[in-house]
Amino acid sequence: MSSTFLSKLRGSLATIIVAVLCLLALIGLQVPQLNQILTKSKTASLPELKKEVTAEKVRLELIQKIPGLGFSNLIADWTLLSFLQYFGDDAARDRTGYELSPEYFKIIVDRDPHFRKSYLFLSTSISLFAGEPEKAIALMEQGLKSLTPEQPEAYYVWRYKGTDELLFLGNAQKAKISFAKAAEWASEFSDPESQNIASISRRTAEFLADDPDLRLAQEAAWAMVLVNALNANDERTRKRVTERIEAQGGKVIISPKGAVIVQLPKPNSN
Repeated sequence: MSSTFLSKLRGSLATIIVAVLCLLALIGLQVPQLNQILTKSKTASLPELKKEVTAEKVRLELIQKIPGLGFSNLIADWTLLSFLQYFGDDAARDRTGYELSPEYFKIIVDRDPHFRKSYLFLSTSISLFAGEPEKAIALMEQGLKSLTPEQPEAYYVWRYKGTDELLFLGNAQKAKISFAKAAEWASEFSDPESQNIASISRRTAEFLADDPDLRLAQEAAWAMVLVNALNANDERTRKRVTERIEAQGGKVIISPKGAVIVQLPKPNSN
């Protein structure tokens, strides 16, 4: 073998070894949490849980800085698994909320924007549970820059984005564009599911073109966010969402039994 070939081989092996070590480090950081989380969350004090959230945030910031070295997809997969453990830990989330949800998906979208199925978790966890639809939409916009109409089911990302724009932001014009793009991309495929999505999305875009009153849909969506925040004792999200609604001239009413009513101002008829 030539010295040039051996040099390239050693360089390739070194790169792979570094990548594997990085991944092992991620797993090493993750496994103890996975083993302990189900029991610890039920017995830990609130300060302990908050300390864990802070430590997890630091860990996610570290992962964001780790070079991909050809393993970016695998890092995205492991991050989604970490998120699912975080999101599914009801005992902890009931006490500390969902504020780290955007941090997981920053990594996933950066590492693997083609990971289509992750976008549904992104939209649900960030918009609905964390109450931060702007962050969800920004991440979907980032991912869509890498997606193409030819990628199977990529049209769903446009639908998720349009739904958040419609329900949480009340921006009919942006939602119309998103649903129109979903219809356009879905039309590229001849299977029944894609054609059905194309038809539904097209009708939604046409409906939004008439600038309908979205107030009732928004009220229901924000009420759902507030119910989730109240159930999770997530004062941070409850306060942020309430302030946002009141800044729009709306009102939040919480009954003694915990029922949530959101009243948004009627659109100006002038």
